[in-house]
Amino acid sequence: MTGKIVSNIILKCIPMLLAIGILCSCENDVKEVASLTQNKKEPNSKGKNVSLIYSESSDVKVKATAPIMEEYGVDADKYMEMKKGIKVQFFDSLQNRTSTLTSKYAIHWTGKRIMEAKNDVVVVNEKGEKLNTEHLIWNEDSAKIYSDKFVKITTQDEVIMGEGMEANQDFSKWKIHKIKGTINVKEEEEDSLITD
Repeated sequence: MTGKIVSNIILKCIPMLLAIGILCSCENDVKEVASLTQNKKEPNSKGKNVSLIYSESSDVKVKATAPIMEEYGVDADKYMEMKKGIKVQFFDSLQNRTSTLTSKYAIHWTGKRIMEAKNDVVVVNEKGEKLNTEHLIWNEDSAKIYSDKFVKITTQDEVIMGEGMEANQDFSKWKIHKIKGTINVKEEEEDSLITD
C-alpha cells in the first residue's frame, strides 16, 4: 500500500517538476533574447545621400557627403556613423577646394569634434599630392589630420612610405613620423626610358 501511495505522489509530482523546468528554461531564453536586443543599437535618426556643411561666418569650410548616415547616442556621447563611406571636401576663405578626403567607413564623435576615417582612406590636396592609409583621424578643433598606421604619400617626385603622420586639414603641410622607404619617381621614369 505504501509503495502505491509513494508512486502516486511521484507521478503527480513529475508534471509539476516538468512545468517548473520548462518555466525556468523559458526564463533563461527570455533573458538571453533581451540581452541580444539590448546589444543591437537602433539609430536615433538615419539619412540617405546626406550632405553636411560646416561654415564659419557664413563661409563654407567643410562639406561632407555620405550615402548613408546614422546618428546614435545623446549629448556628449552622440556620434554619426557612415557605414558606406564618406567624402569630405575642405575649402579656403575664397571658397576654393583645398583638399578632399574619402574613405569606405567613418565615424564622427560629435561631442569630441573628431572624425575617424577607416578602410581605404585617401586624401588629395590641390597640388595633387595623395595620402593613402587605412586609418586617419581629423580633429576639427586643431584643424589637423593624423594617423599612427602605415601611410603612403605620393608627390610629383616621390613616393614616401612610413608609420604614422600628421598634417593640416588641407594637407598642404605634412610630416611622416617613421619613414620606412622612399621611391624617387623621376629616377624610375628615367630608368624606364633608358631601358625602352
